[in-house]
Order: sequence, then structure tokens, then C-alpha cells
Amino acid sequence: MHISTAHHKTNALQRYLRIAQLRRSLPLYILLAPFLGLFALFVLWPISNSFYLSFTEYNGIRSPAFVGLQNYMRLAEDARFITALGNTTTYVLLVVTLNTSIGLLLALSLRRQTVVNQICRVLFFLPAVTSAVAMNVLWRWIFSGEDYGLGNTIRGFLGLPPVTFLADTSWTMPILVLMALWGGLGFTMILFLAGLQSIPASLHEAAAIDGASERQRFWYITLPLLRPTLLYVVITGLVTAFQVFEAVYIVFRSVESIGGVLDSGLMLVPYLYDRGFNRFDLGYASAIAWVLFAIIFVLTLANLYVGRERNA
Repeated sequence: MHISTAHHKTNALQRYLRIAQLRRSLPLYILLAPFLGLFALFVLWPISNSFYLSFTEYNGIRSPAFVGLQNYMRLAEDARFITALGNTTTYVLLVVTLNTSIGLLLALSLRRQTVVNQICRVLFFLPAVTSAVAMNVLWRWIFSGEDYGLGNTIRGFLGLPPVTFLADTSWTMPILVLMALWGGLGFTMILFLAGLQSIPASLHEAAAIDGASERQRFWYITLPLLRPTLLYVVITGLVTAFQVFEAVYIVFRSVESIGGVLDSGLMLVPYLYDRGFNRFDLGYASAIAWVLFAIIFVLTLANLYVGRERNA
């Protein structure tokens, strides 16, 4: 009898505590409700709808017709998709490697707190806060094949013949990589500077006293302690590089192709845009989007796994 009464009181107390906790949390849920509603409306629903459309044939006018895995199987036979995938892979490898290594070198060169270094930091960081569209229009003028283009103007002063930069396939990838580095090095440098400043100076001083050279201090102290920053830079660089769009669309877009001459600058996102909004093949474009998501997701997980293994 006493046991059942105590059990009843315990259950009643637990119910009372849950109700009291709910009452305390209710204002928080009410405040979060507008955000959660907007998040569901503008993020969750479009994502789920895009996933469904990737299994359909849809042109934006007629109702979607379910076709199963047909869109994904078409990708393996689509020459332009394979070209876009190859170009994007090359672009990502070049941009991420060069941006990470050069950004680290800049941070190491400008880490001392001097007036000249501070001015150089500002100059390198300015492109990161400049309008991407405006700068891409400027790059298109710089590499214009006409005589008024800055690149050919400089070549004229040097006595060199003009070059049709945007119509020459051998120039496409170097131009895209140059634009990406010019716009991203400043931000990468700032991240590495923050990581360098978090490393205690006492570690370098102790290593120097023990006779470690500057190169040894970099490899055995600086670089291991920069691994979290390095991991962040690589992952964000991969995500950003795989989603390149403005540079291709503004600088290399022509009447014939969105990816430059002979699709030499065609990337995955511009090709997705071309299929979805120029050709209204929205189901196929959704399939491309989800393949791109899968690639980025797998590479991100791989980088996180490697970073965790090294830090273990």
C-alpha cells in the first residue's frame, strides 16, 4: 500500500516538473516559431521538393512526371555534364591548393604587428568585401580581346601582339583560377592570421632555446596547431569552389555557350543553371544539384575524418 502511494506521488511529481518545464520553455518556442516557420517554408520545403523533382521530368509548366532514376542515368551519358565535372574538379584542385598555400604564406609574412604589414593586410582583404558582380565585370574588361582591354593595352605597351583571352581555351582555366585567388586570398590570410595569433609564443621561444630552427618550429609547432584552421579553410574552400558561378556566367558567357569557347569554362553550377533556367529541364537540373551536393558532402566528411584522425 505504501509502495503504490509513493509510486503515485513520484509520477505526479514528475508530471508536475514536466508541465513546469514546458511552461518555462513556452515563451522560447513562441519566439522561435516565426523563424522555424520561415526556415521550413524557404529552406526545408524547397530542398525536399528539389529532391522529389530530381526523379521527375518537369519543365515548369506541366505537372511533374515521375521517371525514377532516369535523370541520374542520363548524367553518365551527358558529355556536357562530364565536361563540367572535369572542369570543376580541375578548378577546385587548383584553387583550394593555391589559395590555402599562398594564404598561409601571406599570413606568415604579415603576422608581425607593423604599420606596413597592417596596410598590406587591408589591401589583400579589400577584394573579399568588394561586390563579386562588379569585380567580374571588371575582369571581363581586363581580359577583353579588343584593344581597349587592359591586358591587351599592357601587351601593346610592351610591343606584344594582342591576345583573345576569352576566346582562347588555353587561357580559360588560368583566368578563372586567377580571379578566384584574387578574391579569396585576403579572407584566407585573415583566418590563418587568427590561427597564428592563438599559438602561444612561449612554445616557439622554448623550441628556439632548445636549438630548433625556424623550419623545424614551423613543421612541429605551427603547422600542427594550425590544423583546425587549415581544416576549416580547406572545407570552406571546397564548398565555395564547387559552387563557382558568377565568374563563369559574367566573364565567359556568350550567345553560343554559358561556359566559354568549347565549354572550356563550363562548371557544374552554370551547367545546372543552363539546364534548369535556359532549357527548362528542371527535373534534370535538380538531379545535377543533388549530385553536386553528394560530392561536396562526401568530400567534407572525408576532410573531417582526416582532420579528426590527425588530431587524435
